[in-house]
Parts: sequence; C-alpha cells; structure tokens
Amino acid sequence: MRSKTTLDPARLNRIRDWMQRYVDERKYAGSSLLLTHHGSEAFFHACGLRNVEKDLPFQRDTLVRIYSMTKPITSVAVMMLAERGLFHLDAQLSEFLPEFASVQALVPEAERLDQTEDAPSPTLHQLLTHTSGFSYPFNPGVLPAAMDAQKLIFSPNQGPLKDRIGALAQLPLAFQPGTRWEYSVSTDVLGRVVEVVSGKTLDQFFAQEIFEPLEMAETGFSVPKGAGDRFASLYTPLAGDAMALNSAETGDDTLRLTDETGASPFEKATTFSGGGGLVSTIDDYVKFTEMMRNRGQGNGHRLLGPKTVDFMLQNHLPGDIASMGPQSFAEQPMEGMGFGLAGSVIINPGRTRTPGSLGDFSWGGMASTFFWIDRSNDLSAVFFTQLSPSSSYPSRSELKALVMGALVE
Repeated sequence: MRSKTTLDPARLNRIRDWMQRYVDERKYAGSSLLLTHHGSEAFFHACGLRNVEKDLPFQRDTLVRIYSMTKPITSVAVMMLAERGLFHLDAQLSEFLPEFASVQALVPEAERLDQTEDAPSPTLHQLLTHTSGFSYPFNPGVLPAAMDAQKLIFSPNQGPLKDRIGALAQLPLAFQPGTRWEYSVSTDVLGRVVEVVSGKTLDQFFAQEIFEPLEMAETGFSVPKGAGDRFASLYTPLAGDAMALNSAETGDDTLRLTDETGASPFEKATTFSGGGGLVSTIDDYVKFTEMMRNRGQGNGHRLLGPKTVDFMLQNHLPGDIASMGPQSFAEQPMEGMGFGLAGSVIINPGRTRTPGSLGDFSWGGMASTFFWIDRSNDLSAVFFTQLSPSSSYPSRSELKALVMGALVE
C-alpha cells in the first residue's frame, strides 16, 4: 500500500540549519543530503567545503569515498549470482576459495594467535551477515591486532584482491562461525568470491552488471578520469590515524587533512575492496538506493527479483545485533537493530532510541556518509560528508530525527 505521508517544507528547512551548524562548528568541512519520496526528489541541500585548503564548495557533483557503503553493492552482486543458480548461501567459502579449506578459530578468551581450534569454513550467508569469524584491524582483540600488524585493511593501494585474501587466509578466525556478530572484512572476501564465480574482476562486474544499467557513471574504485578537483578531501579530528576507531586521541584541529586530490590512493586503485573501496557522487548513489527501494528495478533495468530484495532487507540474525555479543566497533546503537545482507534492519524502533520505521534498512561509511531506505514511508536518504572516523559525532541519529520529524500525514 502506497504511503500517504508528505514532507513538510518548513520542517525540512531545519535540516539546512543543522548541516550549516556542523560546518560552522568545524565538525564537518561540508556535506550534502538528497531525499527521495514516492520516487521523486523531495529535498537536496549542500553546504560547506569539499576542500578547505583551496576553498572549494561541497556541491552536488562532489565525489566522495563511500567506504562501507560499498558493502550493499557487493551484496547485490552476490545475490545476482545466486539468482543465476551459481551457488546457494549455505555453501562454504572453501568451495570457491580453497585457501580457506583448513580453518582455525581462536579459542574463547584467547590471548595469543596460536591458541586455536578447528573450525568449519564460513558459509556465504555468514559472510553476508558478519557472523563468519573474520574481523577488522580497528576492532579490539587478538586477531584485529594481527591484522593491523599486516595492514589487512584492504586499502586502495594494496595490490590484487587475490593476494590480500591469501594473506587473510593465513590467520585464524576470531571465533567459531555463526556464534557471534563482528563487523569484518567478510564483504571483501565476498568480493573475491564474485570474481571467482563470475570470471570477472570486481571492478568489471560492478561496472557491467550494476553501474552501467543504473547509469552510475561516476562510481568506481578509482576517481573517474576528468573529475578534476571534484574529489573531496578527507579530514579527521584525531591526532593520529584517521581509521583508529577506538582511539580517544583527539587533536587540536577538528578538520585535520588526511587525504586529498593529487596524493590519494583512490585516484588509481590497485585493490578492489568490496567492503569499502568505492567513490561516488550523491546522485549516483541514490540510484542504487532507489533500485533497492523499488525491489530490484532501477533505470528501466531489473537487477534483482523483488522477492530477493525482500529477502535481503529482512533481519537474518536470531535477534538484534546486541544479542550476539559483538566486540567490534559500533557507530550506532545495536539494540533493536538486526542485520540483513550487508545492512542494518530496524526490528524494534524503540530500542534504537532514534525515530524510525520498522524494517528501515541502512548502513554508513567510515567517512561519516550514511543512507537509509524507509519502504513504509516510500523514502530513501543519502548523506555525504568526508570526516573519519564516523563515530566522531552523532550525526546519523540527529539527521534521521530531523527527516522523520518532517514526515507528516
């Protein structure tokens, strides 16, 4: 049934003030927001700068690092292949990547990397839901520390994906697959599965099977040729590594430059990270969110069947994320929040402590970008900025409250 909600223009204007306040307070250099409602653009606003040093404005055609907002795109690629009957989601990873045939997992409360026990190879479903046993270097624990020492973060300049996955396979899992939820490089591993199954590199598969049909011409693993200085600079309030999510080491400058045009690894990527490697524009990314809101149909092309998208946007965990003992970094509440295939799903709006609708599907990126799809209100939202880490400010919950407050009947 089509939603009867409308967006109140006066209440939407509060969003402009909120975005400007973040710029004025030097929390974000600049940002943009694009809302669609009932399939049409309902609101757009951009403010601030994409490059503080050169005084260049943050605009609609600004290119940004979307980092983990890459994950839902990789998951779509996986499900496109599943729809073709090339595998089922309970298939073990070792069927596609033999290097994961003999898997070890750390024993509970392990203090050393050699304290392990035999484990089954994770399934594709466990990879899609971050219950695989993999982790991230920025999480706490024995495995993340080992990953950090080897720089297993799948940055754009780390060489062929196959080699990175090979290095990962030499390490144990953080826990037995299926027993916990932990944010991880699982989606990078899935990117390699897409390559093996399709016979195409991940950038080729994305371009031919997803971006070209949706006309996402400026989305890719490298900044597109001819983009000039439209690629936004990346800033951090931390004194140290901008990816040190568990660090409290704030610096004197809330907008310390950490990556810019002319010296960025995103200008010529050698690693195709399905977990966090893409750059995009806000108009491009909303084409993806709208395709998902429209149950697999976008720009006159059907990428996925409606029932497949419905399946992806359901909670695939036994309960909420919090109930599965996560020890990983979290940038938004895990209570009341389930997890679908590469995105969070609201299963109890009250427990999330942020206004939202039952079934809202969302995810964000390290540089504080964010999207959500509210199918009950026929709405999708994409927010772009460039500040790492994304846990620096509660912008996502504040923004969602502003948008939900503008929805009236």
